[in-house]
Amino acid sequence: MTITQRNLDGYDTPAIEWARVKAVLDSQLTQAPGTGGPQRHTMWLTTINSDGSPHVMPVGVIWHSGSWYFTSGPATRKTRNLARDARCVVSVATDPFDLVVEGAAERVTDAVELSLVAEAFARDGWPAEVAGDALTAEYSAPSAGPAPWFVYRVKPSTVFALGTSEPFGATKFRLN
Repeated sequence: MTITQRNLDGYDTPAIEWARVKAVLDSQLTQAPGTGGPQRHTMWLTTINSDGSPHVMPVGVIWHSGSWYFTSGPATRKTRNLARDARCVVSVATDPFDLVVEGAAERVTDAVELSLVAEAFARDGWPAEVAGDALTAEYSAPSAGPAPWFVYRVKPSTVFALGTSEPFGATKFRLN
């Protein structure tokens, strides 16, 4: 993978190093109350409505093997939007920097990959199980709609890191 970067900061701060960003991406940003800032890490998914306007909703996200995974019910607007246009953005505020991850969401239907993602969600506290080509559990976030939930993989194509602590900075990374 080739990674190019561009410093976006207008205050002569150095570019944020990719290794720092990757370390945060590779960590499990827990979404349990009281575990992040402020009070937890909320992941936000932006999709594109049919009229071109943005649709933003919180989603449960798990990082696994270089991609972010999230779930969405078959009848939700997120799912309908992604079926029409897979481009999306996942964003989250962390202590060292805010992250904006652009990419395309691809629905996961492979049984092995679904099992690995379900296991990753379970390790993070959500007891998901594979049900056919989707996941199910006793509960999920209200924004996910009723079970079963489709699983989507987002491979980052562009990542923006915007510093929230010293040494601050703002850097755009292109992943090819």
